[in-house]
Amino acid sequence: MKWTIPILVIFALLSAIVVPVSAEGAPTVTITDYKVTPSVLMPDSSGTITITVKNTATSASVVQKIGQMSDTAYDTTKTMDINVNIESIKLEGNGIKVLSKSFDRIGEIGPGQSFPITFYIHTPSKSGMYYPEVWIDTTGGKSTKYPVPVNVNTAVGIERQAILIMDSSLGGTANPGEEIPVTLTLRNAGQTLADNVVVKIENTSAVVAPKNADLYHVGAISGGGEQTVQLVFLSDKKANAGLVRIPVTISYSTLDGIPRTQSSGIDLMMKGKAELGFVSVDTNPPRLTENTPFDLTIRIENTGTGEAKQVSATIDLPAEGTKEAFIGKIKPGNDAPAVYLLEGAKAGNHPYTLTITYTDDMGVHTMTRQMNVRVPAGDNSGNIILGLIILGVLLFVAYRYWYLPKKNGDGTFPWVRKN
Repeated sequence: MKWTIPILVIFALLSAIVVPVSAEGAPTVTITDYKVTPSVLMPDSSGTITITVKNTATSASVVQKIGQMSDTAYDTTKTMDINVNIESIKLEGNGIKVLSKSFDRIGEIGPGQSFPITFYIHTPSKSGMYYPEVWIDTTGGKSTKYPVPVNVNTAVGIERQAILIMDSSLGGTANPGEEIPVTLTLRNAGQTLADNVVVKIENTSAVVAPKNADLYHVGAISGGGEQTVQLVFLSDKKANAGLVRIPVTISYSTLDGIPRTQSSGIDLMMKGKAELGFVSVDTNPPRLTENTPFDLTIRIENTGTGEAKQVSATIDLPAEGTKEAFIGKIKPGNDAPAVYLLEGAKAGNHPYTLTITYTDDMGVHTMTRQMNVRVPAGDNSGNIILGLIILGVLLFVAYRYWYLPKKNGDGTFPWVRKN
């Protein structure tokens, strides 16, 4: 009986023992990423170092077994996650001046969790590569040290990732209603390979669209290399003159397989092209007579897509008068008259040349057209009749006042009586 109570106490103590049977990955912390800003520091300047601290045991746990029934059996089994308690994080400069104090009593971090820490630093006056160390102390665990490279005004150790630069050039002019050939040049300004390069033309413009495909697989572009893509765009004839931007998306993979996407664009300066024609040619009066003044009116129409400016028209018609007309501007779809005041021309057909000069977005233009004006011969029948009447009157006067008196013999007029 005297051994009963001690035995029961010992049994109770054994049954309450927590046995750590398993731990799936002992909990620890590490630095999964770091970033130095700016990436290359100047001597005697300030910057930041940002690190990411993570609990690497994504499912760290212990199994609590209570009440041992046998060598392998327990009365109660309970599983609990193991957190890591971070006591302090500090940065040892190793030649870099650390402006931030150490971070103490940060607390627990669960399995798979992470958080960022930023240190402010000041570089020395001497250029070079420096390696300050991040020290992490955990409760009941090992201290972690992680060196972070800091570049102070040197190219040593800098790896320039693939950087794609796109240039576009026109094979002709960007005229509304016409095909627009464009050459895209993709240049890798970095030092590493850009793989699986894809160019996508974003069709967001209402006046310009790709003629064929809008997706082009370029392939790989090595560091310092380039590739070209030939495109053809269709344009709306009613497109207004001005700048049209076509968005372009470039996607590629870096050497380590990380996908990247960047946006660019193709700028097209749409130029208005004027096209002048003739609507009508009129004269005033409508029926011409030789050597009679008249007005010649030629209506000029703009059937193009751009405004015709500084329009002037001249004629070389063999007639005296105004032979040059200044019109000014003619907008697309409109017409304007060229008016010439002429003093008259001889009867017959008179061929002449109409010369029009104008400017548009494409430059200065001159066009000519052969024209003709007919001047009918004058109608002289009225003059002949009038001449006959006058001649008749003269003959009558001569007969009455000259012939008859002379016939009387005395030279006197018939109405003079003889005494």
